[in-house]
Amino acid sequence: MNKFEQLGLNESLLLAIKDLGFENPSEVQEKAIPVLLEQNTDLVALAQTGTGKTAAFGFPLIQKIDAEDRSTQALILSPTRELCLQITNEIKQYSKYVKGLHTVAVYGGASITEQAREIKRGAQIIVATPGRMQDMINRGLVNIKNINFCILDEADEMLNMGFYEDIVSILSDTPDEKNTWLFSATMPAEVARIAKKFMHDPAEVTVGSKNSGSATVSHEYYLVNARDRYEALKRLADANPDIFSVVFCRTKRDTQAVAEKLIEDGYSAAALHGDLSQAQRDGVMKSFRGRQIQMLVATDVAARGIDVDNITHVVNYQLPDEIETYNHRSGRTGRAGKLGTSIVIVTKSEIRKISSIERIIQQKFQEKTIPSGIEICEIQLLHLANKIKDTEVDHEIDNYLPAINEVLEGLSKEELIKKMVSVEFNRFINYYKKNRDLSSQSSGSDRRERDGAPRENNNGGATRYFVNIGSRDDFDWMQLKDFLKETLELGRDDVFKVDVKEGFSFFNTDAEHTDKVMEVLNGYDLNGRRINVEISKNDGGGRRDHNGRNSGGGFGGRSSAPRREGSFAPRREGGFRSDRNSAPREGGFRSDRGSAPRRGEGREGGVSERAPRRSESFGDSPRPRRPRRD
Repeated sequence: MNKFEQLGLNESLLLAIKDLGFENPSEVQEKAIPVLLEQNTDLVALAQTGTGKTAAFGFPLIQKIDAEDRSTQALILSPTRELCLQITNEIKQYSKYVKGLHTVAVYGGASITEQAREIKRGAQIIVATPGRMQDMINRGLVNIKNINFCILDEADEMLNMGFYEDIVSILSDTPDEKNTWLFSATMPAEVARIAKKFMHDPAEVTVGSKNSGSATVSHEYYLVNARDRYEALKRLADANPDIFSVVFCRTKRDTQAVAEKLIEDGYSAAALHGDLSQAQRDGVMKSFRGRQIQMLVATDVAARGIDVDNITHVVNYQLPDEIETYNHRSGRTGRAGKLGTSIVIVTKSEIRKISSIERIIQQKFQEKTIPSGIEICEIQLLHLANKIKDTEVDHEIDNYLPAINEVLEGLSKEELIKKMVSVEFNRFINYYKKNRDLSSQSSGSDRRERDGAPRENNNGGATRYFVNIGSRDDFDWMQLKDFLKETLELGRDDVFKVDVKEGFSFFNTDAEHTDKVMEVLNGYDLNGRRINVEISKNDGGGRRDHNGRNSGGGFGGRSSAPRREGSFAPRREGGFRSDRNSAPREGGFRSDRGSAPRRGEGREGGVSERAPRRSESFGDSPRPRRPRRD
């Protein structure tokens, strides 16, 4: 007997399951489906992304829907349009043998009148994003006052994205006697609040421990300097020639900038973020599913709903602001019982977050070092040898063999092999032997720091800085704080006591961040000019900042600013808006163009030559323009 049949599913669903090639139910399906079929109950199901949650609620929902009744009977809420479309497609596949059952997707970016028209024709199941659903309710285009089922899929992510009020409003428009099924990877306080308010004595299904990570995903972290983050990403890609990955950045701007750098350096990469049109998103995802793209650089919001098989690696180029989000990221790999790897590129200031993540996912990270250039060359050569060995010969090449043999005449087998592999080897070895290894970043003191021991350079207290940008550059205190937080990759509370003047500003960080502030900000290019930051000598004074706190600095007049040799007045044009997050500036490669090297290039530990291209089909391409801060 088919294992799905043992769960109590009817014949029409079993036929669809057979067509889809499903053999064994996943753990969440095995636990949730019998409960939902046998009882009219609310349900809270906790399971990681990629464990088959759509089928876990989709199969019993379809079996309970009355296909002869054309009124709306079920609402499924999901966080993004991509996931909304994915769920809709899967529900349609599961219900292909159920005559008269219709499912409609409702999401932003498409015609709301056409979506309303489809619902009016008769849609028993609506799959919707919260924002568009709320809009349709407000316009009177949909009636959910009599539905029997409401499913919240990826509930924690919807709430992380700020949909709490929309969800409460939508659920308030549904009948009390309906069944509510809540599926989530984690159980933060807001999800628990929704469950308590709108659910009645729900059954509970948990796959693994609450908020725990998938057992099929291994977790690694690589400790690097902030300026080496991009270089580390490239080396990790080179050390995994068959990488098929999602690279996560925190902001849209970082996502676009990292993808452009990767493309320029010859990697098959693309960006996926909220500023893309639906057509652009569809094009990127089509290329990614077809493996024309090996490295998809994405924001957390844009990546919701990515359902692509065989992703080998998830790379956390930057850790998320909310630690729980890491679970969603790592869930993109290690699916369907296959093994996957979640990589974190981390700086010294972020190392303590690793312990926090370990507590949440209940798994340990393995600390690793960035591979050396020689190690990468060896990996690439063996990969090439295996690729040659496994390549199927198209005998069309026989027509060209006489000419080829004539060119290669006189070469021994050993010489021919050496020359063949040197085509790949030379470009890697020539690049890496000119650049230092990054493997020396991690040390015993770093590990002690992660485990709670004090940093050697932490002298306690806070450090106050003077920086040569201010309101003349279109900064207010909040915009400057956001800019500093993003550029320095610090937490929301790590930058404080921000005081903005016309041509300069002051801000504080804990003393442990002093080296990072001085290293990253000094020389930073802001719209064509260099930022200069100094440690303020005037720590006294009672002037207060925007929150009424003592800002320390006593800005009574012009003389209160530190005296600086060779200073210049900040330019007014090209101001920075903090609602667009700053592009990353670590790493990056440029050919010699006769211009002065940028910070981190042409000096010890920098990179002055372009990285080797991954494929000869990528010819030299112009360096992408840096995103404007406008």
